[in-house]
Order: sequence, then C-alpha cells, then structure tokens
Amino acid sequence: MSTHPAPYDPNEVERVCTIEFTIPNEMKAPVLMYYRLTNFYQNHRRYVISLDEKQLKGEARSYEDLDGSNDCAPLAGASGVPYYPCGLVANSMFNDSFTSPVRVQVGGNPPEEYFMTTKGIAWDADKKLYKKTRYRPDQVIPPRNWAKRFPAGYTEKSMPDIHQWEEFQVWMRTAGLPTFSKLARRNDTLAMPAGKYRVKITYNFEVMSFTGTKSIMLSTRTVMGGRNPFLGIAYVVVTGLCVVLGTLFTARHFWKPRYLPIQPLPYILIERGYGS
Repeated sequence: MSTHPAPYDPNEVERVCTIEFTIPNEMKAPVLMYYRLTNFYQNHRRYVISLDEKQLKGEARSYEDLDGSNDCAPLAGASGVPYYPCGLVANSMFNDSFTSPVRVQVGGNPPEEYFMTTKGIAWDADKKLYKKTRYRPDQVIPPRNWAKRFPAGYTEKSMPDIHQWEEFQVWMRTAGLPTFSKLARRNDTLAMPAGKYRVKITYNFEVMSFTGTKSIMLSTRTVMGGRNPFLGIAYVVVTGLCVVLGTLFTARHFWKPRYLPIQPLPYILIERGYGS
C-alpha cells in the first residue's frame, strides 16, 4: 500500500486520500498498524544528535543554552526564542494522520469501524525519557514543520505534553536503516475480521524531496514476537558464506596441503666441572 503523492504545497488545503485493501483471513489480536518510510536516513550522524535531552526531560532551557550547546543545531530557535522541542529529529516528525480501518459491508449493511488506538504504542522505557515541560506557552515556539499543526503558536490548551504523547516518543526513537516501520495504532483485544477495509489518511508528511515512499502496514504477533524477516535472512546469508568459505578452504588444503618442516629438537650442553 505505497503511495507517491504530488509535491507538497504548504499553502494548499489539507488533502485526504482513501486507501482500500482486503484482508483475506481474520487477524488475531493484537492487531498493529505501522507507517513505513523508505530512503529516510534517521541514522545520519548529525540528525541523531540534533536534540536536547535536558529540554526533553522538562527543563526550561533558554535560547542561549540551546544555541550555545550546538546539540539542537541548526534548529535551536528563531529570533532569540527557543523551539520546543528543538532539533532536527523533532522538527521532521511524521505527521500524517490515520483513521481507524472501516470494514466495507455488502448487502446494504452499514460500514463497521475497527477501532484502533494510539495508546500503548511507545515503549515503557521511552516514556521515562520525556517529561512535562516547565515552559510557559509564551516562552517557546513550535518547530518549523509543526506550523500547520500549531498555526497560532502554543496556547495553554495546545501546548504538547510529550510525556503523554506516544506518537512523538515513537518517532524520537531513531531507526538504524533508511527503510523502517514505526507503530502508529493498535488493538489488543479484538480480532480483525476478514473483508474489505478503508483507511483515510490526511496527507501532511512530504516524501518527494528525499525520493522516498510512505505506506501503511497491518501486522499481528505471536508469543514469539512480531514478523521480522531481517534476522532470519541475516542468519541464512552468514551460514551460506561460512559453508562456501569452509568448502573452499577444504579444497585448497587437499589440493595443495601445507606441511611444516621437521626441526631437530634443540639440545643444551651442560658442562660440569669437578673440584680437585
């Protein structure tokens, strides 16, 4: 379910696209919805360190503190006012929004929503890294790419609480590869019946500038965990290399064996003197 949308225009009215897909078999709970990005290098050295840990832990850091530490560069703030949260990682947060999948009924029956929530998508360890900020709304401004979400800046009601904002916590755990999936929604109690579904996606996140793609993925998991073919493929490749190299070394040994020359054992002459 990939899409190559048209180039993003910040002055354009929000666009909503509808994706239809069919699930051939019932999916047992928990059912997990991921968004998947390609060609997005969250592992870039400069990108990974572009954040301020003290600010994320709730401290009200000044613009001078953020700009002087160089951790949030090049997005510490503007006109002497700090960004909250500062840095490249937060600024580039994935901001497409999804509706829960709606099952398209046949025979005149009304559509049936399969409710999915954003609660529980972040790791418990990640929640401990982010605390409610001590900033007042008038002390900070949103990052550049958050302007559409906060067009009038922050207010008492709109000030984000990153301690409770699990989508933010998921994004801040940077991926090690340019193609990655991050958990967006989940349902831990109800199975997802087979059928045809629709999901509406509000398009905000631009991917054309880095020649990437974005898609959604539905998955489930067992007691062994979720589907992750990377380790299996890695093990097969490494095993294959070991077999090939072992065969080559064995053939080399039989074709041209290497013998060590036999050296005589060293001996020591002990000269014993006798007294008169």
